[in-house]
Amino acid sequence: MSNTVLDVNEKPSGGQLITLSFQHMFAMFGSTILVPQLVGLSPAIALLTSGIATIFFLLITKFQVPAYLGSSFAFIAPIILATQIGGVGSAMIGGMLVGITYGIVSLIIWKSGYKWIMKLLPPIVVGPVIMVIGLGLAGVAVDMAMNIPIPDTDLKEYSFIHFTAALVTLLTAVFCTVYFKNILSTMPILIGLIVGYIYSAAIGIIDYSAVKEAAWFEVPAFLIPGVDYDFVITPHLILIMVPIVIVTISEHIGHQLVLGKVVNRDYIKEPGLHRSLLGDGFGTFVSALIGGPPKTTYGENIGVLAITRVYSVYVIMGAAVIAILLSFFGKAMAVIATIPTAVLGGVSILLFGIIAASGLRMLVEANVDFGNSRNLVIASVILVIGIGGAKFVVTESLSIEGMALAAIIGVILNLVLPGRKAAETQDLEN
Repeated sequence: MSNTVLDVNEKPSGGQLITLSFQHMFAMFGSTILVPQLVGLSPAIALLTSGIATIFFLLITKFQVPAYLGSSFAFIAPIILATQIGGVGSAMIGGMLVGITYGIVSLIIWKSGYKWIMKLLPPIVVGPVIMVIGLGLAGVAVDMAMNIPIPDTDLKEYSFIHFTAALVTLLTAVFCTVYFKNILSTMPILIGLIVGYIYSAAIGIIDYSAVKEAAWFEVPAFLIPGVDYDFVITPHLILIMVPIVIVTISEHIGHQLVLGKVVNRDYIKEPGLHRSLLGDGFGTFVSALIGGPPKTTYGENIGVLAITRVYSVYVIMGAAVIAILLSFFGKAMAVIATIPTAVLGGVSILLFGIIAASGLRMLVEANVDFGNSRNLVIASVILVIGIGGAKFVVTESLSIEGMALAAIIGVILNLVLPGRKAAETQDLEN
């Protein structure tokens, strides 16, 4: 703690607050606006709801946990699927159901402790499911990077010039990830988007007409239930969205453990996993209520905390306020909307790959033994079912598929296959 510049509840000076808050805003910016671009939502709403969700999170965790909430990548495929089935309103309802599920789980943890969820979601289940998230989106990233729509058709064709924009973006993000240090090392997505955008402008593949027409001040495009869409909950929608919390809750626990090490606190015990999980869930619920994607705590911002050694929640609050204000800046949001699909595809290649690799990293760090047939079976089934897009059809209008099915089967296999007690003992030792 002697190396701490500002502790969790210490207030920075006015100049420090602005500078440090902008650092956190830039760290989360690229990833937070990328998710809505990929799923057809408003970047302005995603930015607005990230700020609002973060403020609620700080309130619920009693201003003890300096975490920023941004758009969750785990829900990209479920949002796309829910939108295809029932429109964008279905994706928003699904997001609310996810938030409610978080609340239910946090209530159970509050009453019964947190050890049961650690046993329910061991690395051998969560690691492969995280890999499915990244690898399952690989085709989407590559398609965005090299193909463009053919006018007046539903077809696409290969475009070399657009693919070069994707490669420039990708190589920039890779370079930043490998070679940059300090604050810049936490912003490879943002820097990649900026360089890719500049290159795209230079080769003439950006249409600026929307920027000229945009107002300086513009209210984000809210999506309100009962106004913009009918509030209808279906079993199919529940099965598309809710099972993904198997992954995101595990991700949340991991972030809290890492954050606790950074700031020298035990957040699992105080303010408690139930509070931080409730804050995450409530942020997701409020986000979906007004048209934003589900939220999650961001590793990028934890990285900023570790580098700067400034842990002040006031700085996180400042970043949230800046994000909210920026979301009403119409010209800026219009510029974001002009980012070429190829540029988004280029940065997605790296990002989705990192997501998949992080699942593999979880298995390595947990010392999962693949010489054990039990572990081999669980991982193999999860990967093939998730990436292969397997579907369990209950009725014509009700089915479980892809990542959700893989996550559910992974949990079931871990519970029923012999050797679970020995595996749990090994997890505790690791």
